[in-house]
Amino acid sequence: METSDIARLAVGAGLDKKALDPSVLDLRGLSSVAEYFVIMTGTSDKHVQAVAENVMDAFKTLGYQILGEEGLKEGKWVLLDYGEVIVHVFLQPVREYYDIERLWIDAPMLEVESEGEPLN
Repeated sequence: METSDIARLAVGAGLDKKALDPSVLDLRGLSSVAEYFVIMTGTSDKHVQAVAENVMDAFKTLGYQILGEEGLKEGKWVLLDYGEVIVHVFLQPVREYYDIERLWIDAPMLEVESEGEPLN
């Protein structure tokens, strides 16, 4: 499976739990940390936790090992490290505050489904 497909898998798992505003930043050539950042939003701490847990379950089912996880207990900003793909699930005000998309403004966006509608 291509790394971009793994990122899309994370988006799909998030959308299954009604995550909002998914975006995928293509960091290839810009960072040695990861190839893709997946960013999604939840509406409450419980929603953020549910989205993150569904992503972890989907990856586990396919045999992907998580390298690190932070923030699940608090549910404000959950970071899931899968090596080449890092998933961020934010509570809305926290996402706005940190504005990762602005920090990585040079990173192209990967086209993904958003709320069930494919982007063109």
